[in-house]
Amino acid sequence: MRRPTLRALFLVLATFWLVVALGGQAMARPAVIDARLGVHPDKTRFVMEVSEAVDFRIFTLPDPYRVVVDLPEMDWDASANRGAATAGLIRGYRYAPNQPGTLRLVIETAGPTRVREAFLIPTRDGRQPRLVVDLESVSAGAFAGDLNRVVTSTGGDVSRAVQERVSPPAAPAYTVPVATISNSGRPVARLPEPPADTAAVTLSPMDAAIIPPRLPSGPRTAADDGTVSATLAALGGGAVPLPPKRPGPRTDARRVVALDPGHGGIDPGAISVTGEYEKDITLAMARAVRDQLTATGRYRVVMTRDSDVFLRLRDRVALAREAEADLFISLHADSIGRSDMRGMSIYSLSDKASDKEADMLAARENRADALGGINLTAENDEVVSILIDLAQRDTMNQSRRLANILVGEVGRHTKLVPRPHRSAGFAVLTAPDTPSVLMELGYLSSPQDARLLGQAEHRDRIARSILRSIDRYFAAKSGVGRS
Repeated sequence: MRRPTLRALFLVLATFWLVVALGGQAMARPAVIDARLGVHPDKTRFVMEVSEAVDFRIFTLPDPYRVVVDLPEMDWDASANRGAATAGLIRGYRYAPNQPGTLRLVIETAGPTRVREAFLIPTRDGRQPRLVVDLESVSAGAFAGDLNRVVTSTGGDVSRAVQERVSPPAAPAYTVPVATISNSGRPVARLPEPPADTAAVTLSPMDAAIIPPRLPSGPRTAADDGTVSATLAALGGGAVPLPPKRPGPRTDARRVVALDPGHGGIDPGAISVTGEYEKDITLAMARAVRDQLTATGRYRVVMTRDSDVFLRLRDRVALAREAEADLFISLHADSIGRSDMRGMSIYSLSDKASDKEADMLAARENRADALGGINLTAENDEVVSILIDLAQRDTMNQSRRLANILVGEVGRHTKLVPRPHRSAGFAVLTAPDTPSVLMELGYLSSPQDARLLGQAEHRDRIARSILRSIDRYFAAKSGVGRS
């Protein structure tokens, strides 16, 4: 009797280990084996070697310029290149889990860049599959025109524009099938499907990978602490959304300053040499500035975010305009491949980007209230273009004046880069009727800048400088404000 019992036990154990082995294979995730860069006369190539064929979605983002690649949840092999490489148009790259079932790869570029081509080379000649992304340099205008473009592995380009109101349901927990079979018979790891929609919003496939936070519904109310609950207007085409009609003359004599801590949520921004995220540094600085401003009693502060949440750039502009902000200050921190570069810089909008924004605003179907209460619906296109152009040019002049004041005040307390007042086509600076600047607080790739930005004392010094700059800005306006 003993022999059959041992044989049965052996069969049970063998079956058990076979099931475990097969199950382990079934549960294994795709892996990134290697990543490398190649520079060609007309393009920069990013190649990622993977353990199996994978699905992908690729799009671009500004402020700073970067290419985003969404992949199925994957393991990144410890021996693979960790993103230190810099070549051609690519300044570096980083990766992190995005939402359940998705790995996000962010490629930082030296300027406006277009995805010329992206494709997957299947397994052949004993080599693993490779994802190839070819990048080419383009003008700022061409880059802006590509912001709604998404390159996919399943059908070329699609649009990621939100068609209806932005109020998506909370993102569900995704599960990712290990593999499906492509037409070629090769297994392909898939990205999670976008969530089933409610009646509130229609999303393209890419919007499932970037879920904006739910904004409060209902009318706007100003709370005692100076925060604002905003109801955004429909976000169709164009870079600057139109907010609900303003309620009339302001009863609060305080000036309204909108502070915009850059990045947040799934977008960490740059990573300092000490391991801090840009999104945390900018939020800490924004809170320091807010505290200085509100303590005077002269200002009401609107924060585009006061927690670790993701906001799209145009949502940030819309929140400031909905709050009738007199000034908009966006806070960021740069990072480059050099540790010796340090200092602060202040940006205002460039003429070229401004002209493009004017064209995009004029083309919008709903043009009511685009200029702070002026109804342009009945005007012809030529008149609308002139009015918007005049409003934007006055706003740009005010933005440049604020930037110059900031350079003078902040420069007394921290190092500035050469030519600290610069111009660029940042999307968050495009509100036609709100003077706006973007402050690069320093270089997170510099050990000295990173250390200073991590110190509350340094942030308070900068915050007091910003307060003095804002005081000087409004004093020069001789008390004439927006009604």
